[in-house]
Amino acid sequence: MFSYWEQESFSHYDHIVIGAGIVGLGVAIELKERYPGSSVLVLERGLLPTGASTRNAGFACMGSATELLDDLQYSSTDEVLGLFERRKKGMERLRRRLGDDRIGYRENGGYELISDHEMYALDQLDFLNDLLRPITGQKAFKPANERVREFGFSGDYSKALIENACEGELHSGMLLRALLDMAIQHGVEVKTGADVAGFRESDKEVIVEVNDPFREDVWMLSCHTMSICTNAFTKQLLPDVDVKPGRGQVLITQPIAHLKFKGIYHFDKGYYYFREIDGRVLFGGGRNLDFETEETTDFSLNKLIQIDLEQKLADIILQGTHFQVAQRWAGIMAFGATKQPIVKAFSDRVFGAFRMGGMGVALGSEVARQLAGLIVNR
Repeated sequence: MFSYWEQESFSHYDHIVIGAGIVGLGVAIELKERYPGSSVLVLERGLLPTGASTRNAGFACMGSATELLDDLQYSSTDEVLGLFERRKKGMERLRRRLGDDRIGYRENGGYELISDHEMYALDQLDFLNDLLRPITGQKAFKPANERVREFGFSGDYSKALIENACEGELHSGMLLRALLDMAIQHGVEVKTGADVAGFRESDKEVIVEVNDPFREDVWMLSCHTMSICTNAFTKQLLPDVDVKPGRGQVLITQPIAHLKFKGIYHFDKGYYYFREIDGRVLFGGGRNLDFETEETTDFSLNKLIQIDLEQKLADIILQGTHFQVAQRWAGIMAFGATKQPIVKAFSDRVFGAFRMGGMGVALGSEVARQLAGLIVNR
């Protein structure tokens, strides 16, 4: 049972956003900027965002050379270019909104390690550069083979190195902290530990059902619009959408003396990625080793992939250098039949933005802007 005071002051909102990750907080901020006098509530089921917003590698990237070439095999040129541009616009919007210092953004170089099987990519760099130049305004990719030895990478695996001028790095914790602070400064109300059980819609409002475990009851919150920004967990509220979870596993080493490289790195069509941070190596990926098992919302670790990450860290990245693993974790990304995110009005009052394809850091702010535009123009 709820009191009269609770029902009067905490049950009715103009806009409710479900999910407090990059997209959800971005939507809430966009709505407050468009409707300063409106009431906006963000509901997050965890104490922190549950999916990948604070559990990623902190890459600010639009796609590696081999990844883009692979995308062009399965998608049209317009689709690949459109998605690349959305990622670029999203990063630019995020940086303008929060400032580089608040999110720990740096440009220490972006590179891709090229194996024997990927040498074809070197012959396609001019093609990619010409294709992307209207968006990037510069040459995106160039060979940097001479740096393989300088960075200490295995020459047995790394037959070449491609430098990417369109990549940067950031601190994911600082990013979410800055977004949350901005949302609160704008007057957004954020409730964590709020498990949304379902919703129902009428001509006048949406009723959002939130479990209250303390009182073993269900809160009934009403709003004029509801936005679902729950990425890999969206099927719990919209069972028919094309969303498949994909677990991304990450480890980070103890500090390593005299580490030879900085910046961010990819290999194997983007399925593996690593970076330097605070003198440590953060390394993640390997989902392609076991797609079936990794299509899950379970945050536990896959031993097969953890062993593989350590082996590649020793054999490819830190050849001959002793290291110790300090932490391991997993984040849950969202994928589908295409890499295009879903930004959609499901009715006059129910909206959604999700399926970031592992690129939520870059895409999130642009997708949030697009969703807010749908709500404004409904």
